[in-house]
Amino acid sequence: MDKPQSLSVKDYLIRKMAISLMVHEKVIEAVISNQFNEANLAMRKNDSVEISGFGKFLFNKNKAIKKMEKLLSKKKWFENSLATHSLTEKQRNRAITILESVNNNIEILKPKLYDTELFSNSGGMEKQADSSSTSEGADRSDSRAEDQHMQEL
Repeated sequence: MDKPQSLSVKDYLIRKMAISLMVHEKVIEAVISNQFNEANLAMRKNDSVEISGFGKFLFNKNKAIKKMEKLLSKKKWFENSLATHSLTEKQRNRAITILESVNNNIEILKPKLYDTELFSNSGGMEKQADSSSTSEGADRSDSRAEDQHMQEL
């Protein structure tokens, strides 16, 4: 069964699992959503998340610092762009949207980089050491998309 273009990968996998396991799609979607929400929460609190049978995801503080520097630079650039009156309404709306996204990404990174209280109640477990082995695909695609947005303005 090939994936129809009208379905997202997630929806396709849910549908395929529902058929093979003979379980309602809503149940499978609830389980998947819960797993991703919990993994996301765990990653915000810790420096790694391991999904059994799938892999381990590590937070790389050095990359996060570089990412934060880029985000802050981008924020400043867009704020300066918005301060000028030479933008068309369409460009101004696009800049506002991108600036909101940049601010959101900054707020997500802040606790991991600056909040030492985040790790104080770790249930007796030590904070994991920084690791340099993380997936680089997401970082590169994010940077390319951001660079493209900046060039379009």
